[in-house]
Amino acid sequence: MRFWLGAAFVDTAEFVPLARAADALGYDTVAVSDHIFYADYAAEYPYSETGAPPYRPDTHWPDPWVTIGAMAAATTRVRFATNVYIAPARDLFTVAKAVSTAAALSGDRVTLGTGVGWCKDEFLQTGQDFHTRGRRLDEMIPALRTLWQGGTVEHHGDHYDFGPLSIAPTPAEPIPVYIGGDSDAALTRAARLADGWIGNRVYTEDQLTDLLSRLKGLLRQNGRTLADLDIVAPIAALPTPDLYRRWHGQGVDATLAAPWWLATPAEKERHGRRSPALRLATMERFAEEVITKM
Repeated sequence: MRFWLGAAFVDTAEFVPLARAADALGYDTVAVSDHIFYADYAAEYPYSETGAPPYRPDTHWPDPWVTIGAMAAATTRVRFATNVYIAPARDLFTVAKAVSTAAALSGDRVTLGTGVGWCKDEFLQTGQDFHTRGRRLDEMIPALRTLWQGGTVEHHGDHYDFGPLSIAPTPAEPIPVYIGGDSDAALTRAARLADGWIGNRVYTEDQLTDLLSRLKGLLRQNGRTLADLDIVAPIAALPTPDLYRRWHGQGVDATLAAPWWLATPAEKERHGRRSPALRLATMERFAEEVITKM
């Protein structure tokens, strides 16, 4: 089992120290999230009863690839992923160049986690069609892989048509592409096109059992098995080595952790409820109690 650090809703200045700590403590990946701006969205957030997103106007959403570049320069081992980057809210070449550059500068320590997104407002402001976002992502993924091969390439499809042309730099190793989300469309896309799947919420064990069953069926339809897809799933249970060993045996390759959400009262009293010191202290405790015992 590998452990991803879910670094959402933290201030921009904290990312580099968190990455350094993750690098030293044995976390596998630092995952950063993506939003372009905050507004009184016309779109409803699909994961809350009120339709309001769980963040405020002053919540930091730094550009993921600039942030990954800064963290990569300060670390040597830990990987970086987006959870998730709304690629179809951007044009193909902006995505290709940003991800490729981050991969080259980090020594191929980058995973593109992507999804179609829910916020129509962001698509309107970037000039991308919200209603074709799923079909465009389906075509964007192979087009990105073509561009990242290096050399002169071309692609001729329904939504993207280019070449012959080349971009540089390109990565030395293939960039893994993971799909986030648990809708039927997201799971189907992951089974058909992706190197991995990322859960977009914290799952009970019953929910996770159902999700793995759905994924197995979809993978089977595409001539694949669960072993062909890297599964990253947050689990709604008390974190223990035994829990993660059991789920690793059932096909979950990695989980997402933000240890400060489970800070003890004593830790909060000592470090403050939302301080950088609290994040680092809880990361250290999680590493000692869980990661080093796996």
